[in-house]
Amino acid sequence: MKKVLVTGGLGFIGSHTTVELLQRGYEVLVVDNLANTSAAVLDGIAAIAGRKPVWANVDLADPVACKALLAGVPDLAGIVHFAAYKAVGESVQKPLAYYRNNFGSLVNLLDFTAEHPQCRFIFSSSCTVYGQADVLPVSEDAPVKPAESPYGNTKQVGEEILRDGARAHGYRAIALRYFNPIGAHPSAKIGELPLGVPQNLVPFITQSAAGLRGPLKVFGNDYPTRDGTCIRDYIHVVDVSLAHIYALERLLADKGSDPVEVFNLGTGTGSTVVEVITAFERATGVKLQWEFAPRRPGDVIAAYANTEKAKAGLGWRAERSLDQCMADAWRWQQTLPTRPR
Repeated sequence: MKKVLVTGGLGFIGSHTTVELLQRGYEVLVVDNLANTSAAVLDGIAAIAGRKPVWANVDLADPVACKALLAGVPDLAGIVHFAAYKAVGESVQKPLAYYRNNFGSLVNLLDFTAEHPQCRFIFSSSCTVYGQADVLPVSEDAPVKPAESPYGNTKQVGEEILRDGARAHGYRAIALRYFNPIGAHPSAKIGELPLGVPQNLVPFITQSAAGLRGPLKVFGNDYPTRDGTCIRDYIHVVDVSLAHIYALERLLADKGSDPVEVFNLGTGTGSTVVEVITAFERATGVKLQWEFAPRRPGDVIAAYANTEKAKAGLGWRAERSLDQCMADAWRWQQTLPTRPR
């Protein structure tokens, strides 16, 4: 049974990936310091997968704590690295916190892979590395532009750190550039669980619909798009988690010629914010209260993926629709407490 470390494994994408790993027989060690989640997620994982992963509450940005943790698992087959601060808007307000956390944890983990190059590494990257792409849909060979936010910068530089380390130390890695993961597990046992005011669109939609928040604010209605609102490629979190399984299997089978490979994870279709609201109302039958607000710093106009490389290299494609994403997100929201966290 191969052993895999999942950092941020109680978070949104991490918990779904942990489920998929457990269901395939991997031994999973989750590391999560509960900065933006709850230990109760372990129960949801167990309800789906039939067993819990081992969990350690460790701050991976602390080099001493990280090294002590990894010393106990020298036989790791792979590390799937999700643990990071991830809100674009918040990163503009707190850039140093984002750099300290996101770079610190990455470098500390790569110190281990440098000493154990048989351990494969999957990096949670982002479409933010493209900035405002010149050509849409955006492919992996599009130029990486100056980041629109400190969050985006942590992903750009994170990929550079990954490549530099691989050249020097001989480990192999894959960076997965997510577009916009949303939804929840169809069982409604796990989903997105933001602490405080949600920084992402869909959990704010579901909390607003549940009466936990005021009207949804749509940031900007003067963008050069079909309805004036930003366009993003929204992808179901289960589809995203499955891509990590295929990426890990590719690495373990020593496929691919480059020490660090990059793949887009998206649907290939862009939706405006207004279209997402409409999909929620259509999928759930719930009327949403919303209003326009000024643009938010750091947001690009449009981003959606060319996914041909992932189809060819990973044997993966997104299968679930936007309406299914919204229905699953709403089903999950209805299982949560009736007061905002």
